[in-house]
Amino acid sequence: MDLSSYFPIWDRLTQAQQAQLTRSARLRTAPKGTLLHSGSEDCVGLLVVCSGALRAFILSPDGREVTIYRLFERDICLFSASCMLKSAQFDVSVEVERDAQLWIIPADVYQSVAASSAALANYTNELMASRFSDVMWLVEQILWRSQDKRLASFLLSESALQETRTLSITHDRIAAHMGTAREVVTRLLRYFQSEGMVRLTRGTVELTNEAKLRALAEA
Repeated sequence: MDLSSYFPIWDRLTQAQQAQLTRSARLRTAPKGTLLHSGSEDCVGLLVVCSGALRAFILSPDGREVTIYRLFERDICLFSASCMLKSAQFDVSVEVERDAQLWIIPADVYQSVAASSAALANYTNELMASRFSDVMWLVEQILWRSQDKRLASFLLSESALQETRTLSITHDRIAAHMGTAREVVTRLLRYFQSEGMVRLTRGTVELTNEAKLRALAEA
């Protein structure tokens, strides 16, 4: 798909600005597991997702991961161009969660166009505000919701994303998304299984009682 279709304000850019973004953008295919961006010292550029899925996460001092947001088709990642965010540096990493195709726009080019286009600058600010909203929602979840409720919500959300009740996901991966220990996830999943909410097999979690999971998540 043409780069222009990913920016709702494209028609408000001048032809020169459009050409500058188009010339600089590189279309890349990245398989699952590829680390696209790592920490605030890395500045890959703006990531525009054409297909697949990406995961943005942070690392605790002891090496524990927590997913702060996920990116799907038509989503744009700003934190991968962290060098243009002078007043806000984040040690955010971005990896490919599902085989992806994406446009990469160099940070200096995007910043140059945004500096001369109020429309693109405002759109960038809106993207940033949306991502901060995602992060604040996550902070609230961690601070105020119990782990069992968070896990129930995650399983329901993942089921909707994968469009199946049988999730191909490990306990380690769930723990990374939630920012907790694998042992905590394993203990809770075993409890869920004893309550008839899930069925566990190696590498999969099957949701057997979505209504009960939803009741727990919303309690």
